[in-house]
Amino acid sequence: MEEGRQRMTAGIRETPVNSSPAVAANAEGEEIEVLESTDVLPVAPEDQWKSLFDKFDPENSGFISTERFRDLLATHGSELDPHKLEVLLALADGNADGKICYQDFVNLMSSKRSNSFRRAILQGSRQLKGCSLRDEVGLGMSQRLIRHVAYETLPREVDRKWYFDSYTYCPPPWLILAITIAEVAVFMYYGFQLDRLVLQVSSPSFLKSPLPYHPQLRAQAWRFLSYIFMHTGIEHLSLNMAMQLLVGVPLEMVHGAVRIGLVYTCGVLAGSLAVSVTDMTAPVVGCSGGVYALVSAHLANVVMNWSGMKCQFKLFRMAMALICMSVEFGRAVWLRFYPPAFPPCPNPSFVAHLGGVVVGLTLGVVVLQNYEQRLQEQSLFWIFFCVYTLFVLCAVFWNVFAYSLLDVRLPPPP
Repeated sequence: MEEGRQRMTAGIRETPVNSSPAVAANAEGEEIEVLESTDVLPVAPEDQWKSLFDKFDPENSGFISTERFRDLLATHGSELDPHKLEVLLALADGNADGKICYQDFVNLMSSKRSNSFRRAILQGSRQLKGCSLRDEVGLGMSQRLIRHVAYETLPREVDRKWYFDSYTYCPPPWLILAITIAEVAVFMYYGFQLDRLVLQVSSPSFLKSPLPYHPQLRAQAWRFLSYIFMHTGIEHLSLNMAMQLLVGVPLEMVHGAVRIGLVYTCGVLAGSLAVSVTDMTAPVVGCSGGVYALVSAHLANVVMNWSGMKCQFKLFRMAMALICMSVEFGRAVWLRFYPPAFPPCPNPSFVAHLGGVVVGLTLGVVVLQNYEQRLQEQSLFWIFFCVYTLFVLCAVFWNVFAYSLLDVRLPPPP
Protein backbone atom coordinates (compact mmCIF):
# COMPACT_ATOMS: atom_id res chain seq x y z
CA MET A 1 0.00 0.00 0.00
CA GLU A 2 2.87 2.34 0.91
CA GLU A 3 4.62 1.61 -2.38
CA GLY A 4 1.40 2.31 -4.33
CA ARG A 5 1.03 5.60 -2.46
CA GLN A 6 4.55 6.66 -3.35
CA ARG A 7 4.09 5.75 -7.02
CA MET A 8 0.84 7.68 -7.23
CA THR A 9 2.33 10.72 -5.48
CA ALA A 10 5.23 10.68 -7.89
CA GLY A 11 2.82 10.38 -10.84
CA ILE A 12 0.93 13.46 -9.69
CA ARG A 13 4.10 15.50 -9.31
CA GLU A 14 5.18 14.58 -12.84
CA THR A 15 1.99 16.03 -14.32
CA PRO A 16 2.85 19.21 -16.30
CA VAL A 17 -0.01 21.15 -14.71
CA ASN A 18 -0.84 21.86 -11.07
CA SER A 19 -1.56 18.76 -8.98
CA SER A 20 -3.78 18.24 -5.93
CA PRO A 21 -4.66 16.14 -2.95
CA ALA A 22 -6.03 12.81 -4.04
CA VAL A 23 -8.03 10.17 -2.25
CA ALA A 24 -6.90 6.56 -2.30
CA ALA A 25 -9.07 3.64 -1.34
CA ASN A 26 -7.45 0.47 0.03
CA ALA A 27 -8.02 -2.94 -1.56
CA GLU A 28 -10.85 -3.76 0.77
CA GLY A 29 -12.56 -0.45 0.02
CA GLU A 30 -13.12 0.27 3.73
CA GLU A 31 -11.16 3.45 4.32
CA ILE A 32 -10.11 6.58 2.48
CA GLU A 33 -6.63 7.91 2.89
CA VAL A 34 -5.81 11.51 2.00
CA LEU A 35 -2.50 12.18 0.31
CA GLU A 36 -1.17 15.49 1.49
CA SER A 37 -0.43 18.16 -1.10
CA THR A 38 -0.98 21.88 -1.34
CA ASP A 39 -1.66 22.25 -5.07
CA VAL A 40 -4.96 22.06 -6.95
CA LEU A 41 -6.46 19.16 -8.85
CA PRO A 42 -4.82 18.75 -12.26
CA VAL A 43 -6.86 19.50 -15.32
CA ALA A 44 -5.53 16.53 -17.20
CA PRO A 45 -6.65 14.79 -20.40
CA GLU A 46 -9.16 12.01 -20.03
CA ASP A 47 -6.59 9.21 -20.32
CA GLN A 48 -4.53 10.70 -17.48
CA TRP A 49 -7.61 10.94 -15.28
CA LYS A 50 -8.46 7.33 -16.11
CA SER A 51 -5.01 6.04 -15.16
CA LEU A 52 -5.11 8.05 -11.93
CA PHE A 53 -8.61 6.96 -10.89
CA ASP A 54 -7.95 3.32 -11.73
CA LYS A 55 -5.75 3.25 -8.63
CA PHE A 56 -8.76 4.21 -6.52
CA ASP A 57 -10.85 1.35 -7.87
CA PRO A 58 -8.99 -1.90 -7.15
CA GLU A 59 -11.90 -3.97 -8.44
CA ASN A 60 -12.06 -2.01 -11.71
CA SER A 61 -15.79 -1.52 -11.25
CA GLY A 62 -15.71 2.04 -12.57
CA PHE A 63 -17.73 3.35 -9.61
CA ILE A 64 -17.20 4.84 -6.18
CA SER A 65 -19.80 5.17 -3.45
CA THR A 66 -21.56 8.52 -3.11
CA GLU A 67 -20.48 8.69 0.56
CA ARG A 68 -16.82 8.56 -0.37
CA PHE A 69 -17.45 10.92 -3.24
CA ARG A 70 -19.00 13.47 -0.87
CA ASP A 71 -16.07 13.06 1.51
CA LEU A 72 -13.72 13.73 -1.38
CA LEU A 73 -15.63 16.89 -2.34
CA ALA A 74 -15.84 18.03 1.29
CA THR A 75 -12.08 17.64 1.66
CA HIS A 76 -10.99 19.10 -1.65
CA GLY A 77 -14.01 21.08 -2.86
CA SER A 78 -12.29 24.39 -2.22
CA GLU A 79 -9.78 23.52 -4.94
CA LEU A 80 -12.46 23.13 -7.62
CA ASP A 81 -14.30 25.81 -9.54
CA PRO A 82 -17.38 26.61 -7.41
CA HIS A 83 -19.76 26.08 -10.32
CA LYS A 84 -18.29 22.67 -11.11
CA LEU A 85 -18.43 21.79 -7.41
CA GLU A 86 -22.17 22.54 -7.42
CA VAL A 87 -22.64 20.28 -10.44
CA LEU A 88 -20.62 17.49 -8.82
CA LEU A 89 -22.69 17.68 -5.65
CA ALA A 90 -25.87 17.58 -7.73
CA LEU A 91 -24.42 14.56 -9.51
CA ALA A 92 -23.77 12.83 -6.18
CA ASP A 93 -27.31 13.46 -4.95
CA GLY A 94 -28.81 12.45 -8.29
CA ASN A 95 -27.65 8.84 -8.15
CA ALA A 96 -30.25 6.78 -6.34
CA ASP A 97 -28.12 3.63 -6.53
CA GLY A 98 -25.47 5.17 -4.27
CA LYS A 99 -22.65 5.04 -6.81
CA ILE A 100 -20.74 7.61 -8.85
CA CYS A 101 -19.31 6.72 -12.23
CA TYR A 102 -15.69 7.73 -12.62
CA GLN A 103 -16.34 8.58 -16.26
CA ASP A 104 -18.83 11.25 -15.28
CA PHE A 105 -16.23 12.90 -13.07
CA VAL A 106 -13.65 12.62 -15.85
CA ASN A 107 -16.09 14.18 -18.31
CA LEU A 108 -16.74 17.10 -16.00
CA MET A 109 -13.06 17.83 -15.36
CA SER A 110 -12.33 17.43 -19.09
CA SER A 111 -15.21 19.80 -20.06
CA LYS A 112 -17.20 16.96 -21.59
CA ARG A 113 -20.60 15.67 -20.61
CA SER A 114 -22.74 12.70 -21.52
CA ASN A 115 -26.46 12.05 -21.55
CA SER A 116 -26.15 9.94 -18.41
CA PHE A 117 -24.38 12.84 -16.70
CA ARG A 118 -27.19 15.27 -17.57
CA ARG A 119 -29.87 12.81 -16.52
CA ALA A 120 -28.15 12.25 -13.17
CA ILE A 121 -28.19 15.99 -12.52
CA LEU A 122 -31.67 16.76 -13.84
CA GLN A 123 -33.20 13.80 -11.97
CA GLY A 124 -31.29 14.48 -8.78
CA SER A 125 -33.05 15.36 -5.56
CA ARG A 126 -30.65 18.20 -4.86
CA GLN A 127 -31.16 21.55 -6.52
CA LEU A 128 -28.27 23.87 -7.18
CA LYS A 129 -28.35 26.07 -4.10
CA GLY A 130 -25.46 28.35 -4.86
CA CYS A 131 -25.99 31.94 -5.84
CA SER A 132 -27.42 32.58 -9.25
CA LEU A 133 -24.99 33.43 -12.00
CA ARG A 134 -26.84 36.72 -12.40
CA ASP A 135 -25.98 37.68 -8.80
CA GLU A 136 -22.23 37.43 -9.25
CA VAL A 137 -20.36 40.72 -8.99
CA GLY A 138 -16.95 41.95 -9.99
CA LEU A 139 -17.10 40.53 -13.51
CA GLY A 140 -15.19 42.05 -16.39
CA MET A 141 -16.83 43.17 -19.61
CA SER A 142 -16.11 39.91 -21.44
CA GLN A 143 -17.48 37.87 -18.53
CA ARG A 144 -20.63 39.97 -18.43
CA LEU A 145 -21.09 39.38 -22.14
CA ILE A 146 -20.73 35.62 -21.67
CA ARG A 147 -23.23 35.72 -18.81
CA HIS A 148 -25.65 37.75 -20.94
CA VAL A 149 -25.39 35.24 -23.80
CA ALA A 150 -25.93 32.36 -21.37
CA TYR A 151 -29.18 33.87 -20.12
CA GLU A 152 -30.27 34.67 -23.67
CA THR A 153 -29.95 31.13 -24.98
CA LEU A 154 -29.89 28.51 -22.19
CA PRO A 155 -32.90 27.60 -20.03
CA ARG A 156 -31.13 25.70 -17.21
CA GLU A 157 -28.97 27.28 -14.54
CA VAL A 158 -26.58 24.32 -14.50
CA ASP A 159 -26.03 24.76 -18.26
CA ARG A 160 -25.57 28.50 -17.88
CA LYS A 161 -22.92 28.02 -15.20
CA TRP A 162 -21.23 25.32 -17.23
CA TYR A 163 -21.11 27.59 -20.27
CA PHE A 164 -19.91 30.56 -18.22
CA ASP A 165 -17.00 28.50 -16.86
CA SER A 166 -16.01 26.80 -20.10
CA TYR A 167 -16.38 29.48 -22.82
CA THR A 168 -13.08 31.09 -23.81
CA TYR A 169 -13.84 33.02 -27.06
CA CYS A 170 -11.63 30.46 -28.83
CA PRO A 171 -12.76 30.06 -31.50
CA PRO A 172 -14.79 33.29 -31.74
CA PRO A 173 -18.22 33.31 -33.43
CA TRP A 174 -16.64 33.62 -36.86
CA LEU A 175 -19.17 31.87 -39.09
CA ILE A 176 -22.16 34.22 -38.80
CA LEU A 177 -19.84 37.25 -38.89
CA ALA A 178 -18.09 35.95 -42.02
CA ILE A 179 -21.39 35.26 -43.79
CA THR A 180 -22.70 38.69 -42.84
CA ILE A 181 -19.57 40.48 -44.06
CA ALA A 182 -19.69 38.56 -47.35
CA GLU A 183 -23.35 39.40 -47.88
CA VAL A 184 -22.79 43.10 -47.21
CA ALA A 185 -19.72 43.15 -49.48
CA VAL A 186 -21.61 41.51 -52.36
CA PHE A 187 -24.54 43.87 -51.90
CA MET A 188 -22.26 46.93 -51.98
CA TYR A 189 -20.44 45.61 -55.05
CA TYR A 190 -23.67 45.20 -57.00
CA GLY A 191 -25.00 48.43 -55.55
CA PHE A 192 -22.19 50.35 -57.23
CA GLN A 193 -22.31 48.20 -60.36
CA LEU A 194 -26.08 48.59 -60.81
CA ASP A 195 -26.04 52.17 -59.51
CA ARG A 196 -28.85 51.57 -57.03
CA LEU A 197 -29.22 50.43 -53.42
CA VAL A 198 -33.01 50.35 -53.10
CA LEU A 199 -34.89 47.68 -55.07
CA GLN A 200 -31.84 46.40 -56.90
CA VAL A 201 -34.10 43.70 -58.27
CA SER A 202 -35.60 46.28 -60.64
CA SER A 203 -32.30 46.54 -62.51
CA PRO A 204 -32.19 44.57 -65.80
CA SER A 205 -28.74 43.23 -64.86
CA PHE A 206 -29.67 42.05 -61.36
CA LEU A 207 -30.32 38.40 -62.24
CA LYS A 208 -27.33 38.19 -64.60
CA SER A 209 -25.10 37.58 -61.61
CA PRO A 210 -23.85 33.98 -61.15
CA LEU A 211 -25.24 33.97 -57.59
CA PRO A 212 -29.09 34.11 -57.53
CA TYR A 213 -31.24 31.05 -58.11
CA HIS A 214 -33.10 31.15 -61.43
CA PRO A 215 -35.40 28.34 -62.61
CA GLN A 216 -33.83 28.29 -66.07
CA LEU A 217 -30.37 27.88 -64.50
CA ARG A 218 -31.19 25.33 -61.81
CA ALA A 219 -28.71 22.89 -63.36
CA GLN A 220 -26.03 25.17 -61.88
CA ALA A 221 -26.37 23.53 -58.48
CA TRP A 222 -24.38 26.13 -56.55
CA ARG A 223 -27.21 28.62 -57.07
CA PHE A 224 -29.35 26.69 -54.56
CA LEU A 225 -26.95 28.01 -51.89
CA SER A 226 -25.21 31.06 -53.35
CA TYR A 227 -28.46 33.03 -53.69
CA ILE A 228 -28.07 34.14 -50.04
CA PHE A 229 -25.45 36.70 -51.09
CA MET A 230 -27.86 38.66 -53.28
CA HIS A 231 -30.63 40.88 -51.86
CA THR A 232 -33.43 42.79 -53.53
CA GLY A 233 -32.42 46.06 -51.87
CA ILE A 234 -31.06 47.69 -48.77
CA GLU A 235 -34.41 47.27 -47.01
CA HIS A 236 -34.17 43.51 -47.55
CA LEU A 237 -30.54 43.35 -46.46
CA SER A 238 -31.02 45.46 -43.33
CA LEU A 239 -33.77 43.34 -41.79
CA ASN A 240 -31.95 40.11 -42.54
CA MET A 241 -28.63 41.35 -41.17
CA ALA A 242 -30.23 42.63 -37.97
CA MET A 243 -31.90 39.30 -37.21
CA GLN A 244 -28.88 37.30 -38.35
CA LEU A 245 -26.46 39.13 -36.05
CA LEU A 246 -28.74 39.56 -33.02
CA VAL A 247 -29.77 35.90 -32.98
CA GLY A 248 -27.07 34.05 -34.90
CA VAL A 249 -23.98 35.33 -33.08
CA PRO A 250 -25.18 34.43 -29.54
CA LEU A 251 -26.35 31.03 -30.75
CA GLU A 252 -22.97 30.37 -32.36
CA MET A 253 -21.18 31.42 -29.18
CA VAL A 254 -23.13 28.77 -27.25
CA HIS A 255 -23.60 25.93 -29.72
CA GLY A 256 -20.60 26.40 -31.99
CA ALA A 257 -20.11 27.07 -35.69
CA VAL A 258 -20.71 23.47 -36.80
CA ARG A 259 -24.19 23.13 -35.30
CA ILE A 260 -25.36 26.63 -36.16
CA GLY A 261 -23.86 26.27 -39.62
CA LEU A 262 -25.80 23.02 -40.05
CA VAL A 263 -29.12 24.68 -39.17
CA TYR A 264 -28.36 27.74 -41.30
CA THR A 265 -27.28 25.74 -44.36
CA CYS A 266 -30.22 23.36 -44.10
CA GLY A 267 -32.56 26.37 -43.95
CA VAL A 268 -30.93 27.95 -47.00
CA LEU A 269 -31.12 24.75 -49.05
CA ALA A 270 -34.67 24.00 -47.94
CA GLY A 271 -35.70 27.51 -48.96
CA SER A 272 -34.46 27.28 -52.55
CA LEU A 273 -35.72 23.71 -52.99
CA ALA A 274 -39.14 24.71 -51.64
CA VAL A 275 -39.30 27.50 -54.22
CA SER A 276 -38.31 25.12 -57.01
CA VAL A 277 -41.17 22.80 -56.03
CA THR A 278 -43.98 25.24 -55.15
CA ASP A 279 -43.17 28.46 -57.04
CA MET A 280 -41.52 26.97 -60.08
CA THR A 281 -41.18 30.07 -62.26
CA ALA A 282 -39.74 32.45 -59.65
CA PRO A 283 -36.10 33.25 -58.83
CA VAL A 284 -34.77 33.42 -55.27
CA VAL A 285 -32.44 35.90 -53.55
CA GLY A 286 -31.64 36.74 -49.94
CA CYS A 287 -30.53 34.85 -46.84
CA SER A 288 -34.01 34.67 -45.34
CA GLY A 289 -34.09 30.86 -45.44
CA GLY A 290 -31.09 30.57 -43.12
CA VAL A 291 -32.07 33.52 -40.95
CA TYR A 292 -35.62 32.27 -40.44
CA ALA A 293 -34.29 28.82 -39.55
CA LEU A 294 -32.17 30.28 -36.73
CA VAL A 295 -34.75 32.76 -35.47
CA SER A 296 -37.67 30.32 -35.51
CA ALA A 297 -35.56 27.66 -33.73
CA HIS A 298 -34.57 30.17 -31.05
CA LEU A 299 -38.10 31.46 -30.54
CA ALA A 300 -39.47 27.92 -30.34
CA ASN A 301 -36.79 27.03 -27.79
CA VAL A 302 -37.75 30.06 -25.70
CA VAL A 303 -41.44 29.13 -25.77
CA MET A 304 -40.79 25.48 -24.93
CA ASN A 305 -38.62 26.50 -21.97
CA TRP A 306 -40.50 29.64 -20.99
CA SER A 307 -40.15 29.29 -17.21
CA GLY A 308 -36.45 28.47 -17.44
CA MET A 309 -35.50 31.30 -19.78
CA LYS A 310 -34.35 34.21 -17.61
CA CYS A 311 -33.56 36.77 -20.33
CA GLN A 312 -34.90 40.23 -19.59
CA PHE A 313 -38.09 41.49 -21.28
CA LYS A 314 -38.46 38.14 -23.06
CA LEU A 315 -42.12 38.70 -23.94
CA PHE A 316 -41.43 42.15 -25.44
CA ARG A 317 -38.35 40.94 -27.29
CA MET A 318 -40.15 37.92 -28.64
CA ALA A 319 -42.94 40.17 -29.88
CA MET A 320 -40.38 42.43 -31.58
CA ALA A 321 -38.73 39.44 -33.25
CA LEU A 322 -42.08 38.24 -34.56
CA ILE A 323 -42.88 41.75 -35.83
CA CYS A 324 -39.55 41.94 -37.68
CA MET A 325 -40.13 38.50 -39.21
CA SER A 326 -43.66 39.48 -40.21
CA VAL A 327 -42.55 42.77 -41.78
CA GLU A 328 -39.82 41.04 -43.77
CA PHE A 329 -42.16 38.25 -44.86
CA GLY A 330 -44.89 40.75 -45.78
CA ARG A 331 -42.38 42.72 -47.85
CA ALA A 332 -41.39 39.54 -49.68
CA VAL A 333 -45.02 38.59 -50.40
CA TRP A 334 -45.81 42.09 -51.66
CA LEU A 335 -42.75 42.11 -53.91
CA ARG A 336 -43.54 38.67 -55.34
CA PHE A 337 -46.97 39.76 -56.59
CA TYR A 338 -45.94 43.29 -57.56
CA PRO A 339 -45.77 43.67 -61.37
CA PRO A 340 -42.20 42.79 -62.38
CA ALA A 341 -40.00 45.37 -63.99
CA PHE A 342 -39.00 42.96 -66.75
CA PRO A 343 -41.76 40.47 -67.53
CA PRO A 344 -42.24 37.61 -68.04
CA CYS A 345 -39.73 36.89 -65.27
CA PRO A 346 -41.55 37.35 -61.93
CA ASN A 347 -40.06 38.96 -58.87
CA PRO A 348 -38.23 36.76 -56.32
CA SER A 349 -40.29 34.26 -54.36
CA PHE A 350 -41.16 34.41 -50.66
CA VAL A 351 -41.43 30.63 -50.17
CA ALA A 352 -37.80 30.39 -49.02
CA HIS A 353 -38.87 32.05 -45.75
CA LEU A 354 -41.31 29.22 -45.08
CA GLY A 355 -38.73 26.57 -45.85
CA GLY A 356 -36.40 28.13 -43.29
CA VAL A 357 -39.13 28.22 -40.65
CA VAL A 358 -39.87 24.50 -41.09
CA VAL A 359 -36.19 23.62 -40.69
CA GLY A 360 -35.93 25.82 -37.60
CA LEU A 361 -38.96 24.22 -35.93
CA THR A 362 -37.62 20.71 -36.53
CA LEU A 363 -33.86 20.31 -36.84
CA GLY A 364 -33.14 23.68 -35.26
CA VAL A 365 -35.09 23.01 -32.08
CA VAL A 366 -33.39 19.65 -31.58
CA VAL A 367 -29.97 21.26 -31.93
CA LEU A 368 -30.70 24.11 -29.51
CA GLN A 369 -32.26 21.84 -26.89
CA ASN A 370 -29.22 19.54 -26.75
CA TYR A 371 -26.50 21.88 -25.57
CA GLU A 372 -23.22 19.99 -25.08
CA GLN A 373 -24.90 16.68 -25.94
CA ARG A 374 -24.05 14.41 -28.85
CA LEU A 375 -26.64 14.87 -31.57
CA GLN A 376 -25.98 11.39 -32.92
CA GLU A 377 -27.38 10.00 -29.65
CA GLN A 378 -30.69 11.85 -30.06
CA SER A 379 -33.36 9.79 -31.81
CA LEU A 380 -35.43 12.88 -32.60
CA PHE A 381 -32.47 14.40 -34.42
CA TRP A 382 -32.19 11.37 -36.70
CA ILE A 383 -35.94 11.38 -37.35
CA PHE A 384 -35.92 15.00 -38.49
CA PHE A 385 -32.64 14.57 -40.36
CA CYS A 386 -34.03 11.59 -42.28
CA VAL A 387 -37.21 13.52 -43.10
CA TYR A 388 -35.09 16.45 -44.30
CA THR A 389 -32.91 14.15 -46.41
CA LEU A 390 -36.01 12.58 -47.95
CA PHE A 391 -37.35 16.04 -48.79
CA VAL A 392 -34.05 16.99 -50.46
CA LEU A 393 -34.02 13.80 -52.55
CA CYS A 394 -37.65 14.27 -53.61
CA ALA A 395 -36.97 17.91 -54.50
CA VAL A 396 -33.96 16.89 -56.60
CA PHE A 397 -36.05 14.37 -58.54
CA TRP A 398 -38.73 17.01 -58.93
CA ASN A 399 -36.23 19.44 -60.44
CA VAL A 400 -34.90 16.77 -62.80
CA PHE A 401 -38.21 15.39 -64.10
CA ALA A 402 -41.24 17.49 -63.09
CA TYR A 403 -40.50 20.61 -65.11
CA SER A 404 -40.52 18.72 -68.40
CA LEU A 405 -43.39 16.40 -67.47
CA LEU A 406 -45.61 19.32 -66.42
CA ASP A 407 -44.48 21.41 -69.39
CA VAL A 408 -43.85 24.41 -67.16
CA ARG A 409 -43.36 27.67 -69.07
CA LEU A 410 -40.27 29.16 -67.54
CA PRO A 411 -39.11 32.75 -68.02
CA PRO A 412 -36.15 33.17 -70.34
CA PRO A 413 -32.68 33.03 -68.76
CA PRO A 414 -31.27 36.40 -67.72
